Amino acid sequence: MHLAYVIVRYGTEVLGGAELGARMLAERLAARPGWTVEVFTTCALDASTWANDLPSGTVDINGVTVHRLPSRHGRDPGFDAFSGPLLRNPAGASVADQVRWIDLQGPVCPDTIESAAASDADLVVFYPYLYWPTVHGIPLMRGRSVMHPAAHDEPPLRLPIFEDVFAATDGFVFQTDGERRLTEGLFPSVATAPQLQLGLGVEEHEGDADGFVRQWGLEDTSYLLCLGRVDDGKGAALLARFFAMYKARRPGPLKLVFAGPVVDRPADHPDIVVTGPLTEQQKWGALRRATALVSPSPFEAFSIVLMEAWTAGVPVMVHGRCHATVEHVRRSAGGLPFTGYASFEVALDRLLADPELRQAMAAAGHRYVTGNFAWDRLIDRYATWLERLAARPLLRSLRR
Repeated sequence: MHLAYVIVRYGTEVLGGAELGARMLAERLAARPGWTVEVFTTCALDASTWANDLPSGTVDINGVTVHRLPSRHGRDPGFDAFSGPLLRNPAGASVADQVRWIDLQGPVCPDTIESAAASDADLVVFYPYLYWPTVHGIPLMRGRSVMHPAAHDEPPLRLPIFEDVFAATDGFVFQTDGERRLTEGLFPSVATAPQLQLGLGVEEHEGDADGFVRQWGLEDTSYLLCLGRVDDGKGAALLARFFAMYKARRPGPLKLVFAGPVVDRPADHPDIVVTGPLTEQQKWGALRRATALVSPSPFEAFSIVLMEAWTAGVPVMVHGRCHATVEHVRRSAGGLPFTGYASFEVALDRLLADPELRQAMAAAGHRYVTGNFAWDRLIDRYATWLERLAARPLLRSLRR
């Protein structure tokens, strides 16, 4: 089986999001007997610019052949100013404005999709739905396209330009039931296409908890951990504001730790710590000593950090308007949701006051991860589904 991925950036330097999910899947498929896996990607590292930071060429990364091709341009400096007004009414955007939105967002990399189209891969997998390579690449792959949408309920998903992209896709891999229902509701053609609901597994590390708390002066205090990109679009400002309100009403030693690349730095507060990016050892150390992990983002397609927290023995709090994280919490009984400040305070009070509840939720979350997202079972299901999709007579005829 020969599989190709098309993804906007790829490599061990990329520590989160759809790109990490694609790499974890690609490496495990490449290790299977009889499988060859390639990646066609850009030279970008920074998702805010898509600049050509890495050299072009072909490299081997953990058994996966990775072709890096330079983009014609990355994210246009005027993208945000153009995007804001357009996304206030995405369904009403003109075709020309939608095409311009995709181009300005970037990365515009025709060589990536043309190289993938010229390959002899049995299937070409696009991950995620949002960017130029997926929009322009899927129509070139008639009979062998797969999409991991990594979709969540956000304004761009309602741009009509994506209707044709989803309709042209030959098979879909979803991370949650909520993602599947969302995309089927917006794009009815998805319901008749081959589908797999998969999710992602966890790459666990022991971590250095003692070293982490020493480094950040947290030895004698408890802390909440927010793990991932520190970005107001991911709820960073919301969480910082709620935490400051909580500390004003509940003085004490509790701290909040933001750990990840900083896009929007939270307002200064004596009990808020911002670490910046962490190594895997530091990340797992931070998780294992946390009182709870908080995911304040209303826009997540899966949220691997929840799985990591439960694996590390930590309960979670999630934004109550995020379909994916609420689905995980509801199915696992591994945490509590919040929407406004009042529910945030109630949920946090419950967790802080009841160590047995925290332990029970963490254990329930751990059972959920091991029962549903063990890598060996995930990869077996994924590989079998891909092989069956590639062998379907209709798709084989379209590829001729």
